[in-house]
Amino acid sequence: MKEQNNIPTSKIQRATRFVKTGGRVGGNYVKYYSKKILTGNDDRETLNRDNADDIYDSLSELKGSALKVAQMLSMDKGILPQAYSEKFQMAQYSAPPLSYPLVVKTFSRYFGKTPDQLYDSFNKNSTHAASIGQVHEASKDGEKLAVKIQYPGVGNSIESDLKIIKPFVLRMFDLNSEELNHYLVEVKSRLLEETDYELEVQRSQEISEACAHIDGVVFPKYYTELSSERIITMDWLDGKHLDEFIATNPSQEIRNMVGQRLWDFYDYQIHQLKQVHADPHPGNFLFREDGTLGVIDFGCVKVIPDEFYNAYFQLLQPNIMADDTRYRQLLNELSFLLEKDNPQLREYLYGVFSEMISLLGRPFHTPTFDFGNDDFFSDIYGMSERYSKDKTLKNAGGARGPRDGIYLNRTYFGLYSILNRLGANIKTDSHGVMA
Repeated sequence: MKEQNNIPTSKIQRATRFVKTGGRVGGNYVKYYSKKILTGNDDRETLNRDNADDIYDSLSELKGSALKVAQMLSMDKGILPQAYSEKFQMAQYSAPPLSYPLVVKTFSRYFGKTPDQLYDSFNKNSTHAASIGQVHEASKDGEKLAVKIQYPGVGNSIESDLKIIKPFVLRMFDLNSEELNHYLVEVKSRLLEETDYELEVQRSQEISEACAHIDGVVFPKYYTELSSERIITMDWLDGKHLDEFIATNPSQEIRNMVGQRLWDFYDYQIHQLKQVHADPHPGNFLFREDGTLGVIDFGCVKVIPDEFYNAYFQLLQPNIMADDTRYRQLLNELSFLLEKDNPQLREYLYGVFSEMISLLGRPFHTPTFDFGNDDFFSDIYGMSERYSKDKTLKNAGGARGPRDGIYLNRTYFGLYSILNRLGANIKTDSHGVMA
């Protein structure tokens, strides 16, 4: 993959790049409508593919929060057309990497030394490159290491990037402005934390130590003396990313085993630690032939407030779902229903959110759940498609649902997606739901 020799870092440079991309997207629409008029064919798939290519090329050059938002959208079932989802998934671990001179510049700034002066060996070519940073293989004192380096300017451009990308996302995907604002406030908070590598090292050490008892889940050791605000050094963990692992055709026993360990890892964090690794995309895990699971990135962690936790997980309990009075009370407490809603809208939204919550909670309502059964995911896609076109829902007004739920919902659907790709059948008894 071609390396990148510079990243636009100033507000003007980044805004100009967005404007140019907008022009290319506009040109794609002109071609689409011209062809539609001349031939009568509605070739929406080609339009989506051309736009996805142009947008991804631009975002991968800018990197940072803009590319991270694209990656996040690619994980949320049904939000984007397939062409966008497939393209934006590349941001998980195969974005264009930075050139080695820029890597050296980052080390010189934070350590006053080059990588060759700090490590016994340092591979100049990155092994993985994602939205926030890239990883290089290194060694020191006989230990094989992974060194994560943050792209220049990423931490300083978050707020301006989100302001620039907002109208772009609204226009491209026909999203509700008020709800997007609600979403972006939480995204901004998490991204600011995700670019603080010193905080990431601290959380990585705390959570990996707290979860060390979970059978078959392994974590790297972190080296604080070789880490800084923008660089993290940790042990190198062997294993395959999800697509590579699946390509080895593991047995159903191994698929179930590694899926169970992934589920147990998340279940313990959410219900015992009340904080969770909230970026469950495949690039953050390493799968092994013996069914063990490596966890390599704690950049995005969501702390779960007790008040929100108690109300949220009551909604998923079957006995609460059967109690109409209590269920409506919780929907009000969590702002799914608002005081300003008229009775007709309130009843309509009650049905909508009941369906959504019931679907999210389906894996919890039986002792085991087969994530390899695509019917569940067909229901998710079908519901997303149906409500994305629902004018009543779009015009309901107000940001619906608690802000604290944004990353927790994203965590669950990301987890479900990985388990589906594994085809895992696992025990889903939960401390917080089945109780």
